[in-house]
Amino acid sequence: MEMTSGANNYRRVPDDELVGDPAAAAAEPWPPAAVREKETRRRRALAIAGLMALPLLVAFFVLGRESASTVWDFASAKLMNNAFFNNASPHHANPAAAADVDELLGGLLAPGMDRRSCRSRHELFRYFKHFPYAPSPYLLSKLRAYESLHRRCAPGTPLYADAISRLRSGRSTAAGGSEESCRYIVWLPFDGLGNRMLSMASGFLYALLTGRVFLVAVPPDSAGLFCEPFPNTTWLLPVEDFPVANLFGLGPRPDHSLARLLAKNKISVAGDGDLPTASNATAMAVPAYVYLSLGWQKADLRPFFCGENQRALAKVSWLLLYSDLYFAPSLYKIAGIHGELRRMFPEREATAHLLLRYLLHPGNAVWGLVTRYYGAYLAPANRRVGVQIRMSAAGDDHVPADDKYNQILACSRQERILPETAAVDEATPSAVTAAGDPTTTNGGGNTTAILVASLFAEYYERLRSRYYEHATTANCGGGGAWVGVFQPTHEEVQDTGKLEHNRKALAEIYLLSFSDELVTSGLSTFGYVSAGLAGVRPTILLTAFGHKVPEPPCWRAVSMEPCNLTPPPPDVKCRAKVVDEEDLARHLKVCEDWTKGVKLYD
Repeated sequence: MEMTSGANNYRRVPDDELVGDPAAAAAEPWPPAAVREKETRRRRALAIAGLMALPLLVAFFVLGRESASTVWDFASAKLMNNAFFNNASPHHANPAAAADVDELLGGLLAPGMDRRSCRSRHELFRYFKHFPYAPSPYLLSKLRAYESLHRRCAPGTPLYADAISRLRSGRSTAAGGSEESCRYIVWLPFDGLGNRMLSMASGFLYALLTGRVFLVAVPPDSAGLFCEPFPNTTWLLPVEDFPVANLFGLGPRPDHSLARLLAKNKISVAGDGDLPTASNATAMAVPAYVYLSLGWQKADLRPFFCGENQRALAKVSWLLLYSDLYFAPSLYKIAGIHGELRRMFPEREATAHLLLRYLLHPGNAVWGLVTRYYGAYLAPANRRVGVQIRMSAAGDDHVPADDKYNQILACSRQERILPETAAVDEATPSAVTAAGDPTTTNGGGNTTAILVASLFAEYYERLRSRYYEHATTANCGGGGAWVGVFQPTHEEVQDTGKLEHNRKALAEIYLLSFSDELVTSGLSTFGYVSAGLAGVRPTILLTAFGHKVPEPPCWRAVSMEPCNLTPPPPDVKCRAKVVDEEDLARHLKVCEDWTKGVKLYD
């Protein structure tokens, strides 16, 4: 497979406009003086090494391209861009933010975890550009209480062994009345990486709300992708010893799904109440486990979001979650959960943002890919724009490439995102000279890096040619900027079943999340996760339904929240008390990219 990096694609334009964060420029210098001096010496050595390697690189790019895996492995060696911008630091995307925000993200992360086993957990704060929301005190208290519960009930503890013994015998542990029992929700993998990450965040939120322990059944294609998120314990389910057979092959409609158990009167509940806890549930039948199919097949979507069935589920010790959805917005419709969610997330659009930053940290192998590529290509720029292009089966995959590319440009002009180019190259002779010698940019000046994330190379190639062949104008942040276009990989096909493919995909998600601005594809969970991690309200490219590019080409998102693409049908009739519809309408909105979906906003 080929790999396109765009390592030498920065182009000089007039120096009449600054691009960047004025607050960052006025902030206290970071890092401290001694560290800066050491960093300066390191950059000089890298610049010399880069100049020595230049002839080899020129010959290399003339004679052939690298494979995707080779470029990932050697990205750390390609630091020539650092010679272009003497004042750039590859480890601080936003020095002002790094000085003001601690590595525990305002208490969101618990202290005391081993740094060596998960470098990203202690380093991500240096790379994120935006810190829009602090966690609420109530959310912090819930997280610390959950971490204590997880340590008591995790695999390897006596309480876990007792719960497994009861599951093996077909009995359900009595929940709610005793501290000597634990209840669990087990996440099962379904669909691509973006779907998995959003369903993991939703499953953990549900565990947090209902007093369950969140465990993940990780298949070989995801081994080591993420660090252990909870201190001094594990979230990994010992799959080989789990009593339920064929855990990764149960499919969407097994006999123990919620809908089937309800239809056969194998699980039922009498009585009313608000909170989905065992203390106010009177179950007439309690199975050992219940399978929750909350994916696009809709098998359990109708019954799961009814309060009376939540009270029934509260008596079941083991829930097996099979979902490819971000279903957090639909949890707001459950009366017993609604109030807790409001207290935990007073800013509704911060829900996924805080959950993702708390729960999911790339493992060391993936983090190495991220930091090497970032340091080699993105760190020199003081403005980063992520462009994520997903060809949706709903229509985009049949749209001509010219039309899709023009949609991207039209969207950029509408929202003033990418630097604009002149119809005729207006570069002066001195500017052309500067373009050939990027070291004359006065320590970096104004620089824009455009990171393209796509399975295909065509859009990267077109954007790179655009900025190579034409001077930029002062519109859309273009004036005074060097513009570089970069693409880490183009895998051609999505192959979620392979670990190496998932590693690269996860690395690209985090590289996108370091952007100042994001352009993402509609209906793409990959884009949803990137925006949520970044803390950015993305500009969403609308899907070409009917194979025709829409007008307008995109919308600026009303919140950074992902869309629940398959909420429960509106005709669901629940017997339990429901949430006030006016209150829901204030914080639930139809998605910009899918009129059948809902999302949270403030």
